[in-house]
Amino acid sequence: MSESRTSADGGMETSYGFREVPGGEKQGLVNQVFHKVAKRYDIMNDVMSMGMHRVWKDAMIAALNPRKEPGYKVLDVAGGTGDIAFRIVEASGRQAHATVLDINGSMLGVGAERAEKKKLSGNLTFVEANAEELPFEAASFDAYTIAFGIRNVPRIDVALAEAYRVLKRGGRLLVLEFSEVDMPLLDTIYDAWSFNAIPQFGKAITGDAEPYQYLVESIRKFPNQENFAAMIRQAGFSRVSYTNYTGGIAALHSGWKL
Repeated sequence: MSESRTSADGGMETSYGFREVPGGEKQGLVNQVFHKVAKRYDIMNDVMSMGMHRVWKDAMIAALNPRKEPGYKVLDVAGGTGDIAFRIVEASGRQAHATVLDINGSMLGVGAERAEKKKLSGNLTFVEANAEELPFEAASFDAYTIAFGIRNVPRIDVALAEAYRVLKRGGRLLVLEFSEVDMPLLDTIYDAWSFNAIPQFGKAITGDAEPYQYLVESIRKFPNQENFAAMIRQAGFSRVSYTNYTGGIAALHSGWKL
């Protein structure tokens, strides 16, 4: 299969890394990856981003700037371990309520355990469901966040349409995702790190290199910044923009339901 990125017209729904799979099979394969890495998800992100994911996530929360009001409701999708939701609740002065949605029960289990330890359970709800078919009424949330999860959703256009549906008027979408590096030297270094080092670190950490190989390949298949911004606009969002982090290794996309 071609290693070239998919476009705003789609392609991720049948792309399992660099391998083409029949429609409908990708979700099951992705689920297996995250069942394998759930207990070591934070370590995985440290390896994938060289530790920078923590800085990027903090920048995402700063951009969101959650209101310090009890009625403020956020839906964090593909956020099973709670990493983003915890940050949002703390940034709101423990006023906001975050619903953490993930299709993977193993990831949610890790998040629920962490929430108990942090004494944040009262501010959180954990829901096992699919981003392509959200079990919520329209106009239910003030914000929708998803960090490093959208590229694992087979039908990204459907997930974005669902995000638009469940947001209130004036609500905001924030998507943090690995993206296309826009600096030539960094591009070369990052490719070498990704394809040579990350799978080997993954094998050393978890005993299995395959999940990390998929994750690295999925980053290279995901639409670049401009194409993904176009997909967000196609879903109905306004004032769509993005900010590159670390030379485009990651990008934060923003859109509003106006």
